[in-house]
Formats: sequence, structure tokens, C-alpha cells
Amino acid sequence: MCGIIGYVGRSAARDVLIEGLKRLEYRGYDSAGIAVMEDGNLEVCKAPGRITVLESKLDGSMTRGTIGIAHTRWATHGEPNEVNAHPHCDETGCFTLVHNGIIENYAALRQVLENKGHQFASQTDTEVLVHLIATLYDGDIEDAVRAALREVQGTYGIAVLCEHEPGRMVVARKGSPLIVGVGTDEYIVASDASAIVQHTKQVIYLGDGEVASLTANSFHTTTIDNAPVTKQIEALEMDIEEIELGDYEHFMLKEIFEQPQSLANTLRGRIDLRNGQVILGGIADRAQDLVSAKRVILTACGTAWHAGLVGEYLIEHLARLPVEVEYASELRYRNPIIEPGTVVIALSQSGETADTLAALAETKLRGALTLGIVNAVGSTIARQTDAGVYLHAGPEIGVASTKAFTSQLAVLSLLSIFLGRRRHMPASIAAELLEGLAAIPEQIEQVLDQSREIREVTGELIDEGNWLFLGRGYNYPIALEGALKLKEISYIHAEGMPAAEMKHGPIALIRDGMPVVFIAPQGTQYDKVISNIEEVRSRGGRVIAVATRGDKNIVKLADHCFFIPECPEPLQPLLTVIPLQLLAYHAATLRGCNVDKPRNLAKSVTVE
Repeated sequence: MCGIIGYVGRSAARDVLIEGLKRLEYRGYDSAGIAVMEDGNLEVCKAPGRITVLESKLDGSMTRGTIGIAHTRWATHGEPNEVNAHPHCDETGCFTLVHNGIIENYAALRQVLENKGHQFASQTDTEVLVHLIATLYDGDIEDAVRAALREVQGTYGIAVLCEHEPGRMVVARKGSPLIVGVGTDEYIVASDASAIVQHTKQVIYLGDGEVASLTANSFHTTTIDNAPVTKQIEALEMDIEEIELGDYEHFMLKEIFEQPQSLANTLRGRIDLRNGQVILGGIADRAQDLVSAKRVILTACGTAWHAGLVGEYLIEHLARLPVEVEYASELRYRNPIIEPGTVVIALSQSGETADTLAALAETKLRGALTLGIVNAVGSTIARQTDAGVYLHAGPEIGVASTKAFTSQLAVLSLLSIFLGRRRHMPASIAAELLEGLAAIPEQIEQVLDQSREIREVTGELIDEGNWLFLGRGYNYPIALEGALKLKEISYIHAEGMPAAEMKHGPIALIRDGMPVVFIAPQGTQYDKVISNIEEVRSRGGRVIAVATRGDKNIVKLADHCFFIPECPEPLQPLLTVIPLQLLAYHAATLRGCNVDKPRNLAKSVTVE
């Protein structure tokens, strides 16, 4: 969840590091710090709060060094303050490091080190690691890092500097991402490609258990056990313009309005309308295994889990395969039954979600065929699964996922049609669904045209402290997603549930003026949803409906309506979620909330 940036080269390290930290702000953080080697001495500066606070504290210092590391911290061990912020140093100040991850056995290691006379300044697990490296140092910082990591249990992405070897940086990873950008007589290390792309598009992805040593003009990689590793330089599939705000006030709004294009990118080259076929090159080699599968498990966290719920409806309906949707954080600690013919599909925007990675590893160990549906090219999930599909949604900077979610829905729709067509689905049904999918990007533009109206309605309701979001069938997961979006960025309490479940307890909450959002497009359960609307109306609730354009009946029943174009029912979630994203965004801005950096949240949850 933390952000790491490191630089070694010929330029002023401080400038590169501060600019990199700003690129990593979206990941979520509560403190920041920087360490630069100047004239053979390590200079460290840290501050709680935003990067601007750190910049002010730096003033005119650290301008000469050409090697350094920096960090944005999201607190796990110890409160967010200057002492607990990274980089951390040993007692002598000769060693410093930044760290993303969790050192699970830090308490035991700390006790051993304290027994040897070490004194610790912070409450963090990370400080233990830098003391351990200093203890094991015997003239080669790379050897000391490898030796220390052999004693560590947990996850880490680290960058280490040592005054005894002032031109060298050592980095390593296990479970937490690290990318090395390759420039001319310079290297830039980061936990996220967004901090690299301005400088170079040539990158090396470090794998788990790998350690790299960098100077301005050299790079080599080994395993923790010092076996040489040959790395390939790859090209970043990202442009700097994609991570700039442009004319938008917030990244979230930009990404909501990018969805017609991001979905077009997701679908491009994957739909053969002439033959009614889906083309998914990333799973072509495992197509027969997928077609003959007996059971599918979709595993994810947060918004991606909601996409998985839609996927359950899609795969069971269109491919006639039994599906379970599992919270990755629960699946990893269960004793899951993985029988022959089980396929596990991991969904993650970043491809680095710690719980999802752990669930994936557990099910793969038990013999499941694993697929990844991720946005970040070269991410850990993409590399550790047997096959998979990239979203190609482009960088998503806002913490609240929007365009990655709809791209996940699109990929799950494609996968379901792909499987259905090979198992039982008539060509005519596949053709109808694919034509519907191809039309979705343009239809989303029509929904986005209602943004001003949605803002006006939202403005009338933001003083209400409790909201309900209700849907049925394919749109039940969209009710969950709408509620999550509202509470995570506007801090308004909201709950999503199947509309029929309202009668089994939650209806007791309905009172005069309470906002109740119904996802109610025309479909197989439309009449049932209308009955649920009547139940809310009779108790004084204020009904906001997401409905099919031209539905005159629902206009008579709802206080406010937002409309979507008509489309096949399995594809409705791609449209019905858009008004709910806009509702949440406008609620947050009207309440003065920090839309792109909601409190306590991080974009990429790489710790348990």
C-alpha cells in the first residue's frame, strides 16, 4: 500500500524522488520521507501528512546527491508520525531503507536485536529490518540484504542505501511490487509504473525472491540465495498523458468519463461480430481445459469482488457452469475444496492485492487451473496465473475504482460468452450479446450526459445520513457497488442488498425522506422490483431509480429517475453502475471530501 521510489544516476536525486512521490500519492498514505546520499553521507528528512509538508521541510537541502530513496507510508505498525515514517535508519545512521509490506516475525527479531544492545526509535516492523542488515554487514551491502531477508517472514519491497558503498542501491521484493526503470546512465526504482513513465518506458519487473544491485551504470539480479537471474527489459504500456488530470477536477471524474474509451479498448480485437465469436488470446492455450471445467471460483476483494458477483450470474447463466464467489481474505484461511476440473479466477485492478495473491497461491497449490483478470501489465497475478486476460483500461489513479470495474465486467461477459458458445449457446444468442457489448461504449456516453441532473438530485439528499441501494438479479451486485462507492468517498453510510431481502429486517429502517436507490431496468425481475418500490413508497422513503429509457411506469413511482439505454439483461450492469458512480462522486464533492484520496484508504492493498 506504501509507495517506493528510488533513483541512482547523474541527475539530482531529490527532484526525481519528490516528483515520483507525487505520482504515487494516489495509492494512499499518511506520511512521507526521503533519503539522499550527499558527499558520502546519508541525509534523511521525514514528515507526517502530505508530500507538500515534506517539500516545505526540505527547503533548499539535498540538492547535490545523485542517489536516493523516498517513500509514502500507509500506517500498519505505529501511528502516522515523523518517527514512524520511512526511510528508517540503524543507530549509526549508515544504513537506511524504505519498505512496503509486513515483516511478520519482526517482534521476535526485535527482541533478539535488543538483547544484543540495539535501541529502536520507532514502533514499526521496518526498523527491525534495517538494524538486521546493519548487524549482518561485512563489507558488501548486497550480501547483508540477502542474509537479512533469509531470516525474514512476511512480504516486502525494499530499497536500501549504505554510506560505506555510496554509489550503490540494493532492492528486493517478495509479495510487494517493485519495477526498475532503465534509463541512460540511470535507474529509477518504484512500486508503481506511474512514478517511472515520465523518465523511461523501458522497465524490468523484479520477481518474488529476487535482489537487484544498481549503480548509475550497472545492474545485476540474483535470488536471495545468490543464484544469478537474467532479466528481460520490457516496454511499459502507459503514456504520461494517461496519468495527468487534463481538464478534469479529479481523477475519479476523469476515469468515469473515460469509460466509453476504456471499454472500447477492453473490447478491441476481442469480438468477431461476423462469426459471433470471442477472441481471447490470453486463454487460448487453456481453452479446452476451461470448456471442460466442472466448477469456477471467482476470488477478489472490494469492488473487484462485486465484479465477481456479476461474473457468477454471467457464467452460470451463459456458460452453465457452477460458480462460487469468494472474498480472497477468507478463502486464503479456509480449507477450500479444490477438485479436478476447478478453475480459480482472480480479479484485481493492480494485480498485486495481497489477499488475492495468497488465495491464488493456496488454490494453485491444491491443483486448480488459475486465471487472472488484471489491469496492470506485468503484475504479480498476471505472472503467477496459468493464463489470463488484461483489462487494457489504462492507468486508474482514483482510489475508488470505476473504469477498471466496468472493464472487469466486460471481460467477464466476454469470457462467459466464450465458454457458453463452446458448451451450449446458440450462435444467435452469442451474436445478440456481442452486438450488445459492442454498443456499450456509445451507450455509456448517453448515461454520462445525465451528470448535471445527477448532481442536482444528489445535492438535495446529501444531508441524509443513511442510504439503501437495492437491486435484483444481475443488478444486485451493482447495488452493493453503489453503496460502497458512496460510503468510501463521501463517508455517508450506505448499505446494498438484494431488493427482496429488504423485507427481512432492513425495512424497519425506512422512514420519511430516507434515500433508497433502486436499480430497476426492465428485465425478468422488473415486476418484483416495482413491488419493492411500492413498499418503500408506502413507508415514506424517497425513491431514486435507475431505469430503462422510456419506462413511463417507473416515472410515476420514483421521486427521481436516471435512465440507461435498452440492452440485453446480462449486460445491464455495465450501464446501471454509471449513474451510481456519478452519484457518489457528486456527493463527495458537494460535501467537500477528498475524492481521489479518501481517508484511511489506499489504491493498492499490498498488505494483509
